[in-house]
Amino acid sequence: MAASVVRRLAQIDEPTLHGLAALLVDAVDGGASVSFMAPLSHERALTFWRRIAADVARGERALLVAEDAQGIVGTVHLVLGQPENQPHRADLSKLLVHRRARQQGLGEVLMRAAEAMGREEGKTLLVLDTASDAAERLYTRLGWQRCGVIPGYALLPQGGLCDTVLFYRVLGPDGADGTSGS
Repeated sequence: MAASVVRRLAQIDEPTLHGLAALLVDAVDGGASVSFMAPLSHERALTFWRRIAADVARGERALLVAEDAQGIVGTVHLVLGQPENQPHRADLSKLLVHRRARQQGLGEVLMRAAEAMGREEGKTLLVLDTASDAAERLYTRLGWQRCGVIPGYALLPQGGLCDTVLFYRVLGPDGADGTSGS
């Protein structure tokens, strides 16, 4: 994983959009339940990332990407634009790691970077949901608190209902964790 570099994007150019689209297609092809049905076309993935790029430009989302010599291998973003009674929180979304870069610690690096980015944005609470056993193990290991399961929440990319697990993380200052038991 040492060959990957994680950076925050303030704007997203066309080549980066195509790299993000390829990453999303890889995730869906690999069976990830990330809001899309298989097969996911590159064009549909581009449409999604163009919408995210507009949110990033407006400051409503903060986007991190991980890149290696072959291109984008991971991403995660925080949904910063929340209702006015929730300025302290962000939703962590679309943690994606390309299948060729898995099992190398990149998911953890992206999660730690997202938590740091949340602190930089003044957030004290992050929330997420997952339908992945591997991601659930990662989040638990990183100190995220599991709050429950919603049965039949979404469809898997190839069809069939799947449950989703909800997690949260209280962010303390300077990397301190405000949750108990971590």
